[in-house]
Amino acid sequence: MREMGRRSEAAEHPFKAMEPDEGGPAGGMLPAAPSWGSRWSRPTILIARIGQRDVVASACPVALDLGLRPGMAAAHARALVTDLDVQDAEPEKDEAFLARLALHAVARWTPTASPAPPDGLWLDLSGTTHLFGGEARFCRRLLTFLRRLGFTATIAISGTAGAAHALARYSRKAITILSPGAEAEAIADLPLAALRLTPEALTAASRFGLERVADLYPMPRGPLAKRLGLQTVERLDQARGSLAEPITPVIPFEAPIAGRRLLEPIGTAESIAQVIGDLVDDLVDTLQARGLGLRTGILTCLVVDGGEQRIAIGTARATRNARHLKRMLAMRVERIDPGLGIEAMTLAAPRVEPLAPEALDAGFAMEGHARDLASLVDQLGGRVGEHALFRLTAVESDVPERGFCRVDPLAAPGGWPAWKRPARLLRRPEMLSNVVALLPDHPPRRFSWRGSAYTVVAGDGPERIHGEWWRSAREMWAVRDYFGVETEGGYRFWIFRRGDGVEAPTGDLSWYMHGLFG
Repeated sequence: MREMGRRSEAAEHPFKAMEPDEGGPAGGMLPAAPSWGSRWSRPTILIARIGQRDVVASACPVALDLGLRPGMAAAHARALVTDLDVQDAEPEKDEAFLARLALHAVARWTPTASPAPPDGLWLDLSGTTHLFGGEARFCRRLLTFLRRLGFTATIAISGTAGAAHALARYSRKAITILSPGAEAEAIADLPLAALRLTPEALTAASRFGLERVADLYPMPRGPLAKRLGLQTVERLDQARGSLAEPITPVIPFEAPIAGRRLLEPIGTAESIAQVIGDLVDDLVDTLQARGLGLRTGILTCLVVDGGEQRIAIGTARATRNARHLKRMLAMRVERIDPGLGIEAMTLAAPRVEPLAPEALDAGFAMEGHARDLASLVDQLGGRVGEHALFRLTAVESDVPERGFCRVDPLAAPGGWPAWKRPARLLRRPEMLSNVVALLPDHPPRRFSWRGSAYTVVAGDGPERIHGEWWRSAREMWAVRDYFGVETEGGYRFWIFRRGDGVEAPTGDLSWYMHGLFG
């Protein structure tokens, strides 16, 4: 075995030497940078054009160790380092990647995320971190995820967006988690640049000897706004939590919507239907431009008193047929209570599906084509309810009452057995009385069902069906013998006897009605 390159001794566990998927210590310093020489053989910088100058936009760790810094003139950087790899910065691609990362965050971590160019990401973690084991564990998992993408990152969780931004960039800790109300104390020793001030405000602050955020705390608001600008006061208040700073989240999908704001309130059915027609036409144009079809539509009517009236429609198949959508909405106009009048109406399609054009035959022949029942299903569903429409399809089961199930009205049923089954199957078999039959293989001569007596003139069977023992132990020996019988008057029934008429464990020889033919 050794000569063949194999070992007979027990091998170590394959995951024993792997690092835990935690992303490093929760509150420690940034981990040591890896050996960047294997990634970049030469110091690399990215330059951007600002006015008439080429300025260093970013630098690799090797270039940073050599003294190159963002904001430095590109000519100065070339003079300091001879063997320098200079490439153009692509901020558009950076912003596009941040947008993709924000969309990934919306799908996996939190419903509210937004890119913070040029190198950040906002995440609103309210009510979500418990799904990942707490804030600290979520941060460690996020660091691990970014490390796998090839990025280093710092994370700060705070009650305000301004404090989180400042601590993530200037605290020099991999993970910073603040308790509520501790923002002012946490950012006090950070430089003023942590407040996202303008270059002019930073220049003016250096003239007055203001270097740290804490230097702004004792200053009156009026003189501070006069010297450093009103935005400086707003940034300070946002970081300390006295002024709100909302985050505009990315939207993974912008639902098609059409709206109308009316000059005068309307309240008649005719005027409402006319506005609905205009909204449908606008929405259909939007759907056609985006290659989509409507599956769910919501009409919202804003009443004068501030209330809202909503009606919804659903289609069995994606469509952008304006005539069909107008007809469906017109069937629900009576559900709208205009009150004192409707002053605005919107029609949105929160659920859509791709809808590509369909190719027509060369001869425009329709003889061999099946009719599209989608519009009929939508109209019937609007009258009797969507759940009242269904089709039946076969299910793999020997027991008749388990051998079918409901499916969508537009689904293609299949798998029906070759032998005959009744057109109507009772929900539960009903017991027969006064049965006269010759055992074991003959249909009954007469029986009573639902208070009426029937005399059998013809019969067919038996069709023996055994119980499904893998479902229930009570069906281990169960047997049903089914017969199709015709009685005086032309009635045709499907009945069965419990038991084979020979062995007692197979059934008690009672008779039941299970279905009706015709």
